[in-house]
Amino acid sequence: MKYQNPIIRGFNPDPSICKAGGNYYLVTSSFEYFPGIPIYHSTDLVNWEQTGNCITRENQLPMDRAQASGGIWAPTIRFHEGMFYVTATFSGIGNFIIHAANPAGEWSDPVWTEMDGIDPSMFFEDGKMYYCANDCGSRWRGTEGISLAEMDVNTGKVIGEIRRIWEGTGGGFLEAPHIYHIGDWYYLMAAEGGTHFGHMTTLARSRDIWGTYEGCPQNPVLTNRNDTSKQALCCGHADLVVDEHDNLWFVHLGTRPATDSLSHLGRETFLTPAVLFDGWIRAADGGRARIDVEWSGEAGQVLPVGLDFDFSGKKWEKPWLFLRRPDMGKYCRTGDCLILRPSMVKITDKINSPTFTAVRQMDFDCETDISFVFDARQTGDEAGAVIYLTPDFMYRIFKCREEDENYLIVEKIAGDFVQTAYREKIADGIVHIKIKADRLNYEFYYAINEGSMHFAGKASTRFLSCELAGKCFTGALIGIYAQMRKATDAEARYYCFRQFRTGGKGTE
Repeated sequence: MKYQNPIIRGFNPDPSICKAGGNYYLVTSSFEYFPGIPIYHSTDLVNWEQTGNCITRENQLPMDRAQASGGIWAPTIRFHEGMFYVTATFSGIGNFIIHAANPAGEWSDPVWTEMDGIDPSMFFEDGKMYYCANDCGSRWRGTEGISLAEMDVNTGKVIGEIRRIWEGTGGGFLEAPHIYHIGDWYYLMAAEGGTHFGHMTTLARSRDIWGTYEGCPQNPVLTNRNDTSKQALCCGHADLVVDEHDNLWFVHLGTRPATDSLSHLGRETFLTPAVLFDGWIRAADGGRARIDVEWSGEAGQVLPVGLDFDFSGKKWEKPWLFLRRPDMGKYCRTGDCLILRPSMVKITDKINSPTFTAVRQMDFDCETDISFVFDARQTGDEAGAVIYLTPDFMYRIFKCREEDENYLIVEKIAGDFVQTAYREKIADGIVHIKIKADRLNYEFYYAINEGSMHFAGKASTRFLSCELAGKCFTGALIGIYAQMRKATDAEARYYCFRQFRTGGKGTE
């Protein structure tokens, strides 16, 4: 039997995993999006369901300060004495720890730690919690390394001193450290090579948690940097879990390239079997991750087929995301539709939160159907669908009010290139939007009321790839938005979305 990677599709990078009884829990980075730190549950490692988010209250973290690809970085999840703990970095501020007895429920307010560095991790042993992170500060004369300290998990205060324990293999961008105690050895696993094509996981070990750590002679223990099949790229930033049969597994990030090694879906969560050899740990298949993996488990993998929302419930489903700190007064689920009230904050703005909500694009081949009623009263009012990567990289298909006329517009934004690719005067009524996607292109269609679908052009996926966007750590979202140019009579203007459905063919 085989399973297919990624096990969690769409933008879900920097995975961390823990085991509690017969259950596995996994968290990933969420950056500038709210709710923050999605948490997934599985009983078999290959089938996962999102059960919640760790950051669900606006006062937990200063999400209004999150920049594109800033915000929450690289969480680690651990289970200790009946309690779940998550630690992560909030970019530009520091590291924090939160906890919950029920990972699908509410999590605590954060405790900010006395130890800086990014990609922090926790290790519990003998009644103590050890905290490690990367460091390159002035105390180390700017050189890279991994530091370790004993810490009070409830206060974030360091006990004793902070010690540097390893300086990596020299691959650069040393980060994402995790410590494990297996047999007689403490293993220190880290990421090197940067999070793109040179990404890799490296390993060191010591008889004592404080070191001295020696590097594995066969480092890196996981990488796809020389994999000419190019089915999976950028693999690294791994965490380790031992299943109920004592098998070792890496969860790690990776990308599926759409074209020319570029991916607009972003970094996803992979599962790769690992083995012990000569007292070391390594990915089983020659140190590489694969899309199709032989699976000896009893469960068959069930690939999700998509998401379908009619907004019949008052409660937001767990996959929905908002930018930074949303004004939830702009959103109203009435029982049969979602009402969006337009904002003066534009979807292209790099601060504040527009009226915008979206889900992760999970497959290259997918279709999205959206229906809404547009009650535009002012010139500059607009609402519609958006494929969103960053404020500078997105495609939009929307209805806009200009003077006394309504237009259907398709707009492409890629850095300083902005193009109106389609513009057509349309009648009032229900707007039906369809977006067809494959590896190479998005195609846009629309209809008014019960009319036939009109082709409104297409756009290349490559211009929404994270690699072309630059320092982009996220991935494409498909969503809806509403905005306005004038605030006059704002409360009387609304946009009623009655359907949002997006689905694909599963992992290829």
